Amino acid sequence: MQKSFSDLSPSEILALAITLEEADAKIYGDFAGRLREKYPDTAQMLETMRDEERTHAARLVDMHREKYGEHVPFVRSQDIKGFVHRKPIWMSRTLSVKQVRQTVQVMESESLRFYRNAAKHTADLPVRTLLEDLAATEETHEAMASNMKSELEESGKQKAEDQGARRLFVLQVIQPGLAGLMDGSVSTLAPVFAAAYATGASRDAFLVGLAASIGAGISMGFAEALSDDGVLSGRGRPWTRGIVCGLMTTLGGIGHTLPFLIADFHVAMVVAVIVVAIELAIISWIRHRYMDTPLLSAAFQVVIGGVLVFLTGILIGSA
Repeated sequence: MQKSFSDLSPSEILALAITLEEADAKIYGDFAGRLREKYPDTAQMLETMRDEERTHAARLVDMHREKYGEHVPFVRSQDIKGFVHRKPIWMSRTLSVKQVRQTVQVMESESLRFYRNAAKHTADLPVRTLLEDLAATEETHEAMASNMKSELEESGKQKAEDQGARRLFVLQVIQPGLAGLMDGSVSTLAPVFAAAYATGASRDAFLVGLAASIGAGISMGFAEALSDDGVLSGRGRPWTRGIVCGLMTTLGGIGHTLPFLIADFHVAMVVAVIVVAIELAIISWIRHRYMDTPLLSAAFQVVIGGVLVFLTGILIGSA
């Protein structure tokens, strides 16, 4: 059964405040740890707020010891009606910096409201003074949280953080994904179209393409995962990269394999050639967008390679 906040004793109010400050300090520390690699300046702000919350908790403990003794009552936040509720987004596997900034702002606003209400319900002057002092501090924290993004933008650190995050994204996702997509799209062209021209049957071309795509995906996935543990290069978890690379390799080969599910061989060939052209265009765009390669240069490199492999398959299949 929940207890009303107005029914709490001064000792219980202090105990609740201690619990709140300790919990917030741990949450900020968790946020900082999760963001430190990609957003070091935001993480530093969070660490500063974490240390201040720890200081608040220590002041509250000292006040409780002075007024009510060493024993702090066991008061859980969930046992108090309408008390502050911290959404457990820090438990999420993926956590964006935008989510963190919004959550911190809400947390500080809730803490400010709690201290103001706690001060009103406390008759003891030193305790009320401490709670009002903490309310004033939380008000500055609330302003800090709301201005966190704008301060970073004004100092130029926001741009640096975003650029750092983009570099990590390119290293850990785009590079292995692009390598897989290029390998799957280009290397499977020869066996698929060789089988198509050699047999003149859509089903045979589909089976060869399916086997080549899955086989290449498994091979590329293991090769990427075992090539670099990511510790020195900063390329992230090896098996994550391997999975990304393997899936994109398979996807690259499956794209121009699926048209051979069409029973009419000539229609299937036309559709497959169109799909190949789309695949090569997508690869060129990704190289331009994330690898800073001029679009014409990227298109030339990818198309030349793709056309050579495509012609190789046709020549061998027609022999």
